[in-house]
Amino acid sequence: MLGLGLAAMFFLADLPGMDVMASSISGNGIDYNIKVDNPDRIINDDDRADADADLLYYMQSLEVRYRLDEKMMENLHKVFDSAVYYIANTEMTVSELAAYVASTKGSLEAAAVANVTVTTSEFLQVGDNWSTPTVSYGQSVSIVLPIINFGTEELNDLIIEPATSTIVTEWPFVPDKTGYLQTEPYIPGNKTYEAAMQNRREFTFHFTAREDVMSGYYPLKFRVWYTKSGIRCEEPAEVTVYVRTVGRPGSGTIGGSGEESSGAKPRIIVTGFETTPSQVFAGDTFTLNIHVKNTSKELAVTNLLFDLQAAVEGEDKTNTYVAFLPTSGSSSIYMDKISPDTDAVIEIEMTAKADLAQKPYVLDVNMKYDAGSMFDLTDTASVSIPINQESRFDISTPEVVPTDITVGSQSNVMFSIYNTGKTTLYNVQVKMYADSVEETTAFVGNLNSGATGNVDVMVTGAAATMDDGTVNVDISYEDNAGNVTTETRAITLYVSEEFFDEYISDDMMVDMGEGEMEEGSNKGRIITMVVIALLVAAGVGIFAFIRLRKKKKEANLLADDLASIDQDKNVYM
Repeated sequence: MLGLGLAAMFFLADLPGMDVMASSISGNGIDYNIKVDNPDRIINDDDRADADADLLYYMQSLEVRYRLDEKMMENLHKVFDSAVYYIANTEMTVSELAAYVASTKGSLEAAAVANVTVTTSEFLQVGDNWSTPTVSYGQSVSIVLPIINFGTEELNDLIIEPATSTIVTEWPFVPDKTGYLQTEPYIPGNKTYEAAMQNRREFTFHFTAREDVMSGYYPLKFRVWYTKSGIRCEEPAEVTVYVRTVGRPGSGTIGGSGEESSGAKPRIIVTGFETTPSQVFAGDTFTLNIHVKNTSKELAVTNLLFDLQAAVEGEDKTNTYVAFLPTSGSSSIYMDKISPDTDAVIEIEMTAKADLAQKPYVLDVNMKYDAGSMFDLTDTASVSIPINQESRFDISTPEVVPTDITVGSQSNVMFSIYNTGKTTLYNVQVKMYADSVEETTAFVGNLNSGATGNVDVMVTGAAATMDDGTVNVDISYEDNAGNVTTETRAITLYVSEEFFDEYISDDMMVDMGEGEMEEGSNKGRIITMVVIALLVAAGVGIFAFIRLRKKKKEANLLADDLASIDQDKNVYM
């Protein structure tokens, strides 16, 4: 691909009838000053391919130069793809193509630097011929640092200097000079890595290892200042190499992996968490506070990056999703510093997916941080967030047969219970009670989500109804934690007295002799039947009176409500 980029850089020079006079460096790359005998020649497919290759190389150079994140690279690729589509589907002349390529490079550059706040290296890298040196305590060593310019533009007036320190864990050499500045007039721009290696500049530094140097690998950082297109860089570029050191016995170890003389690196652990609200339901937005601690007693940890990754749910690969989504769109949290043996809290607002099942969900906390001379240390922890689903149920219209019974008789009550929620209802029970009936209980059992339970019980009359006939129906269930929830519904059942049993008894029968019974049997039967008829009529009349009184009371209440509404209308008219 680099070879294609080099060919694309000079694709205009190879076109018939054209002579490239000169090229100049600009902030957007290379602009071509072209002398064309026939500037109106229409481009062909080869011209289009060379232009695409040139833009591709330029885009890749921007990706490396600015160390773009995923979002910025996505924007960069959108500009590139749009340009390739335009070139492939547009008839234009060679001169118009050259102008369009230069304009697109400017758009690519603008997309790349849109969110860059710190000047970074313009492809300044350490050459492949670098070899990690080894030095023992008290010995001298010469370090030859090869610097290459992997960019297409020339860099001028370079100054390179090592970042020294007097702390043995940060710098392995004796700081015997006030400065180690070296200079270089220029490094030419290059189109290929091979050319960059050929045009590299090598800087030699002489150091002496400290007597108390530790064994292991020390990072050596070098800062490079430069001028590009007449503009001095605001911040130096930085390159890093390593040197292997051999210390005295017992001097301890240090390494790029983070081990220091104490033999233990700092650890960041999660000590707990809480959510607001404390109980999180599926579909809720909640605030998560995670408590972390720097376990080191001596070293502070800096430049901390916490990346929160929620569990992936779904029954198959095509229908997977994360359980929690950050409301800000980013799951990363940055923290500047945590002092030794100190706690800190990271906070993020998240939303639980609405269709999550009721269970705990794991959230991984990936941590990356620096400590002293140790860089990119990592730790991982997890928290488990319980998610709840609202328990819901409904019932069918109860069937009460018959709706009027007498004391001691029974009525059959039947209805169904539907679990309309996404969680299981445990130990579902139904209890019916009122002053006029005996308390009746029915056990339904567990109802899974979407399941139906049936209730079929006999309710026995206990006393005559003295109210509107309401019988309370309590439906209770437990959640998976054993917490009981009760909801009350109602049915209507009227109970009346058994008048025959109450008023007709053996005591009411006339104690007659056998002769009298024989002579007046017909008369006695008639009297008995009349008494029974009168008592039944009286009972029905009493019952009808109660019902009529109830209806009249309801009618009066309704009339009062209508009068109140009319009065309110008159007030507002």
